[in-house]
Amino acid sequence: MPRISGIDLPRHKRIDIALTYIYGLGRASAKAILEKAGVNLATKSDQMTDDEVTRVRRIIDSEYKVEGDLRREVTMNIKRLMDLGCYRGLRHRRGLPVNGQRTHTNARTRKGPRRSVVGKKKTTK
Repeated sequence: MPRISGIDLPRHKRIDIALTYIYGLGRASAKAILEKAGVNLATKSDQMTDDEVTRVRRIIDSEYKVEGDLRREVTMNIKRLMDLGCYRGLRHRRGLPVNGQRTHTNARTRKGPRRSVVGKKKTTK
């Protein structure tokens, strides 16, 4: 089982799919990396030779920001917005949707579970 950027790639999966388990790599970038390294896309991850793994690892390390570095950069960008006090930063700080989605009825993922208001009675028309 190859280990790239601190991630054990899953066995028995095609290498172009297995590379997407690394944070920051999607299907398109995985395909570009494999073409640049000269690795067949249909190769299973546990059938790769040490030479192929080394070439893929070298390309990822030199050209892509992945895993810890990318997570740190994203976190710092969000922290910068919050420190500035701009609209997007305030939305992050309050845990609300950032990109203009409606919040009256939706956004449960971002807002969390409903909190019932104590003492409020339902009115009927």
